[in-house]
Amino acid sequence: MWQRAYRSSTFADVPLSPPTDTHEWISFDDPTEKRTWTFDATFLRSNWSCIYGAGCKGVLDADATEMAQGCCSYGAHFVDDDDVQTVVRAVVRLTPEVWQFAKKARKQGFLAADDDGATVTRLVDDACIFLNRPGFAGGAGCALHRGAIEAGERPMDWKPNVCWQLPLRLDHHTDDNGHVTSTLREWKRRDWGIGGQEFHWWCTESPEAFVGKVPVYEYLRDEIVGMVGEPAYEQVVGLLTRAKWTPLPHPAVRR
Repeated sequence: MWQRAYRSSTFADVPLSPPTDTHEWISFDDPTEKRTWTFDATFLRSNWSCIYGAGCKGVLDADATEMAQGCCSYGAHFVDDDDVQTVVRAVVRLTPEVWQFAKKARKQGFLAADDDGATVTRLVDDACIFLNRPGFAGGAGCALHRGAIEAGERPMDWKPNVCWQLPLRLDHHTDDNGHVTSTLREWKRRDWGIGGQEFHWWCTESPEAFVGKVPVYEYLRDEIVGMVGEPAYEQVVGLLTRAKWTPLPHPAVRR
């Protein structure tokens, strides 16, 4: 990026540093439908990784590392009935050995409605009912995640959509001609609504979470394919790994 700067009646080319939150994007049209795919190349090439249990400070308004709640403090919002049924099928397979609140869920249910009437997971002691707390014999963390691992299956096939998709977000915009633009990017504070601004910490803006050994497009391969499909995934990976690609470091690391 260059700016023409006026100096002593002459102009000079002066390089400008990119804005703090600059991201680079890759975009291409889908040959099979009226859709354009847009991908956050900066995030996908970064080495972000989930650090739950390894320094995650949670999403409360103060450092909550010792509470080990991760992003589970407010429960999960379901996107549709299929999303609910995924968890219903998983729940019948969970045992008290991997789910701390199994007995409570059997008696009171694991679903609730929020203030807007949307279906969410029930909260127990101010966190998701599926969140095993520190000290639980079966281990802290998501019971659905643990149950899937013990069954030799993918956690994303047991969890609510929002839980396995984080910190990825897929937005769709349809123009007046019916053409869809689908954008896969990192999940930002603003995506949580007003409450997101109150978080003491959020992982995609913190260098502590950028410690993975492989880029995000490899680390979250199954999740990305689950969101955009195999053809779009293969296409973007081919572009991300093309020769002479000089990536812009992620803002969290660049800062």
